[in-house]
Amino acid sequence: MPDARRKEVAERPENVEHPDRVLADLAAQQHGVVARRQLEAVGVTLSMLKSRAASGQLLRIHRGVYAVGHDRLRREGWWMAAVLAVGPGALLSHRDAAALHGLRPPGDHTRWEVTTTGRAASTDRIRVYGTTALDARDATAVDGIPVTSVARTLVDLAATAPSAQVRKALNEAERQRCVDLRDIERVLTTTARRNGRGHAATRQALAELAAVGERVTRSELEDRFLALLDARRLPRPLTNHGIEGMEVDVCWPEQRLAVELDGWDEHSTRQAFQHDRERSNDLTAAGWTLLRFTWADVTRRPDDTAARVARALARARRYPADP
Repeated sequence: MPDARRKEVAERPENVEHPDRVLADLAAQQHGVVARRQLEAVGVTLSMLKSRAASGQLLRIHRGVYAVGHDRLRREGWWMAAVLAVGPGALLSHRDAAALHGLRPPGDHTRWEVTTTGRAASTDRIRVYGTTALDARDATAVDGIPVTSVARTLVDLAATAPSAQVRKALNEAERQRCVDLRDIERVLTTTARRNGRGHAATRQALAELAAVGERVTRSELEDRFLALLDARRLPRPLTNHGIEGMEVDVCWPEQRLAVELDGWDEHSTRQAFQHDRERSNDLTAAGWTLLRFTWADVTRRPDDTAARVARALARARRYPADP
């Protein structure tokens, strides 16, 4: 047995897996990259690391972070490597977080953006944003990559990106229904002491998006919804009809199906949110199905909206309410 191999076997504790197995497992979970501290935590020694680096099995990407086997990483691998390099608790953020969430194209920059509450310095390949205001709700993971939440990402992005990009990202988040206005307001509050134009840019983008819903009246939204049903030959409902002691925008009493048509700003407050949930619970308890659609649902996603209504009507015909 070669001396190096004999030394490695001798110094590896009996309960530690073979280092190559550890490397392979970690790399498979982390888009092809591993951190030195992760390997050391499971008993992989410095000499083991050095021998793998010398053989080309480990390729240094950042200080303390290696690609396993090759450095032809996909974008997710570079993102993961940047987060690992900054340290425990670090999160992909700003433009890169927006790209990971699907709110904007990835772009062609190669200086990754990461936020941390720890002590870490920026490098020529990683832009580190230090923060003391990082709520547990600001952190999530996408494809195993630690990343700022959608709400936190949008607020961070507004501090560094042009206003047009912020508006596009916010529009995309609204289209995907992956963010709640209350979450954005929470982040704006917890980061209120932050310098720069980010908060003003965020609020401006929110106001412009709100204007999309404010430019139409409830009757216009109702007319659009009824036209959508007519175009797909779905049965006409009753409008502004009273059921179970409350008025709903649209309903099919025989099928016990109701629809509420929501403007952008109608349900953004905590009180309105609570009221909506109480109405929904009351109708559900009384045997009704309640669907909610926004202006964007009716105008931008008419096929999906009509399909949901059609499925609910079909379900009601298969399972009629008890007389």
